[in-house]
Amino acid sequence: MNILFYHPTGNATPWIDGISQRLPTANVRLWLRGDNQPADYALVWHPPHEMLASRTTLKGIFVLGAGVDAILTQEQRQPGTLPAGVPLFRLEDTGMALQMQEYALASVLRYFRRMDEYQLLQQQKQWRPLPVHQRDDFTIGILGAGVLGSAVAQQLVAMNFKVRCWSRSAKNLNGVDSFYGDEQLPTFAQGCKLLINLLPNTPHTQGILNSRLFAWLQPQAYLINLGRGRHLVDGDLLSALDSGQLAAATLDVFVEEPMPRMHPFWSHPRVSITPHIAADTLPAEAMDSIVANIQAIEAGRAPSGRVDRTRGY
Repeated sequence: MNILFYHPTGNATPWIDGISQRLPTANVRLWLRGDNQPADYALVWHPPHEMLASRTTLKGIFVLGAGVDAILTQEQRQPGTLPAGVPLFRLEDTGMALQMQEYALASVLRYFRRMDEYQLLQQQKQWRPLPVHQRDDFTIGILGAGVLGSAVAQQLVAMNFKVRCWSRSAKNLNGVDSFYGDEQLPTFAQGCKLLINLLPNTPHTQGILNSRLFAWLQPQAYLINLGRGRHLVDGDLLSALDSGQLAAATLDVFVEEPMPRMHPFWSHPRVSITPHIAADTLPAEAMDSIVANIQAIEAGRAPSGRVDRTRGY
């Protein structure tokens, strides 16, 4: 078995050694330009067009992350980047769900307990207790009910929050009200005091965090964007904050990363920024998942995490 590895910036050695230890009979190698030798599988992040274009006999291409929007966009710009007929797989959990739960819960509690506002009051040297948010009036809506969205929803339910989710198709999550499809998006949003975005980045979901959606939320609602930067219309967020329709926003993802130094989000008092760190790929867990899928394919079993290229996830 021959396995290719490519990451433009990451250290390949831990991955090559780790996969080799888990699959002792496999030949795992770093792909270098000009390498046209046979391969059965490829593990990639932002691969050059020439790496995979002619490899139609691959049994699987594994993207080293939960999101596959970058490689699908690359395929649109450079057809053939992904050879036709070769299954494409994304990482599903691999330790990211727990990280996302931690980030989301920390952000939710910061707003629920109004810690962000107390921080501003401290800067102004004001001693002013604020009214307490009540759980009955603090419905949390989650856009996206996949592996990560479902994990975040269940964590918030365990904290006794009222939680609802919206997705492309109906979901059945314990303690979570499910909404789905474009027609139910307004009903989902109405009544939400806090909105968490964990949607995949597809042409259908780009720009979904816009003024129309914000207007459906409760006045003085909160936004936490953990999906992709292209989900958010930046100008609409700034307008919603200035008008008071939104009280504050926490952003971990941006259209351009790193974010330009002159971007208004940097200095806005009601915008909190982190540098795309909500949930990182954990190599050991990722390798376990990839190897399990390779073993399933070799044994004729159904692997998990296969991407529907038409849907984009």
